[in-house]
Amino acid sequence: MSAILFIAGIFLFIGSQGMEFAWNRLSITELLFGDRWEPTADPPRYGAWPLIAGTAWITAVAMLVAVPLSFAAAIYVGEFAKGKQREWLKVLIELLAAIPSVVWGVIGLQVMGPILQSVFGLQSGLNVLNAGIILGLMAAPIMTTIAEDALKAVPESYREAAEALGATRWQVVRKVVLAHARPGLSAAVLLGIGRAFGETIAVLMASGHRLMPPGSVFDSAATITATIAAELGEAAVDGDHYQVLFVLGLVLFLITFSINLLADWIVRGRRRA
Repeated sequence: MSAILFIAGIFLFIGSQGMEFAWNRLSITELLFGDRWEPTADPPRYGAWPLIAGTAWITAVAMLVAVPLSFAAAIYVGEFAKGKQREWLKVLIELLAAIPSVVWGVIGLQVMGPILQSVFGLQSGLNVLNAGIILGLMAAPIMTTIAEDALKAVPESYREAAEALGATRWQVVRKVVLAHARPGLSAAVLLGIGRAFGETIAVLMASGHRLMPPGSVFDSAATITATIAAELGEAAVDGDHYQVLFVLGLVLFLITFSINLLADWIVRGRRRA
């Protein structure tokens, strides 16, 4: 009940700050598809498409990094590692998840950025690729934990039956375990996407924060969360700029809430089946 109340309270607070502006003075079409984000210009323009596109690009790159890493780690820890090795690996994965976002941001800014700049001959290493790699490494631990739980939920009798028919260990994992755990693995990916959508400080430090839609992974980009964090402190309270940032927050809240609901629906549907 407390979780439900907290979620409802967050939704009401965000809505109360920006709903009047969104309803009376903002074009939703312009917000979602406009290509210019200039809330302080005269006249102001509230096109959030560059922010939405940047968020989508960075999240896509993050999933390309996180999904193979997390699934490979989950398969090894859950199916091949034994005894103390498994326990130590699980502890290390949990410690990786405990690294603060600002530390990941510094890694992207001071380590990953110069490496990408040198390898690809770029003018700046702060771009979609940098932010996606950092975000993928941040999302991988929680995705690994959820994926491992999905693999452990597969009945042991399925593995024993496949081995009795002469299947190798890898064939058991590929043909039986992964097939049966597919809904749980899908939920892990969706929750990883939700994690990537909501990240702020690391993306702000690693992406370059360029308020234009990216054309490739080597372009700098801005995300919804980074824009809110960068501009909210400078916006006049109750002004149009202040309220439109809360509208962005409401859009982000609805996106991440929908992703989490979809992941929960997939898991619950599998349990009922």
